[in-house]
Amino acid sequence: MTLQQLRYAVVTAEKKTISEAAASLYLAQPSLTKALKELEKEMGITIFTRTNRGVAVSKEGEVFLGYARQVLEQAALIEEKYLAHTGEKQEFCVSTQHYSFAVNAFVSLIRACGREHYDFRLRETQTYEILEDVAKMKSEIGILYLNPFNEAVLRKLMRAQELEFTELFVAKPHVFLSSRHPLSQKSEVTMVELQPYPYLSFEQGEHNSFYYSEEIFSTENRPKNIRVRDRATLFNLLIGLDGYTVCSGVIDEELNGKDIIAVPLQAEGEMHIGYLTRKRAVLSRLGNRYLTELKKYAQEEIKK
Repeated sequence: MTLQQLRYAVVTAEKKTISEAAASLYLAQPSLTKALKELEKEMGITIFTRTNRGVAVSKEGEVFLGYARQVLEQAALIEEKYLAHTGEKQEFCVSTQHYSFAVNAFVSLIRACGREHYDFRLRETQTYEILEDVAKMKSEIGILYLNPFNEAVLRKLMRAQELEFTELFVAKPHVFLSSRHPLSQKSEVTMVELQPYPYLSFEQGEHNSFYYSEEIFSTENRPKNIRVRDRATLFNLLIGLDGYTVCSGVIDEELNGKDIIAVPLQAEGEMHIGYLTRKRAVLSRLGNRYLTELKKYAQEEIKK
């Protein structure tokens, strides 16, 4: 097994076809196919399954590629330190629930990287996918919350996938409202007061369990429900329909604008917001730098 073979495998997984991968690697297709087959034979696993549309990564291939990406990242760090390859493209990915402080930390990371070439990904995605991304090492870091309702289920999944949760801060329940909402001037609101208004939440796809909900009190019976996939849509609907969503209260005016405000919710509950990593995994330099920025913004939230 060589670093070159690992790069071939990672690029092939990204491109999803041998022809596109070969073109991007400046290789002949037969040469790439041969190299991949030799790698599979040496490792004793099937990394790719061939289809009419190209190639698909097998389940054991997903695990292998997670390790391969980690090895390539560490190799790049060694080259950068000792061979002065300062032009090497940097790669980093984080998967998160919809938190402004996670976005702010991501922005700070990019500003600090000081490179002309990089490939960074910020996945604001569903809770199940956050767990899966980190477990398969597609993302180095995942960000989500635990509370008494979902903790037993999520920690069981974390143990099964060898994931570790580290708490950043504890948030009290709030609601996001439009600044023009009829309840926006109240010092706090109750569930009863919110009943007439549309409730907005982030849908969880195939894994639409209460335990995966991004919002606490997800089992409450609400007459008007709207589920969305992205932050911009949710905020537009909050403004346009006088809707609300239950949240941590973490909001950034510069990022989200002045039209959305956070109002305390009169209800018992806490959100223990933190980050996921793989147990025993060695974080890359970028991963460590992102955590530094993440903790900085988390400390700012604690002080509020």
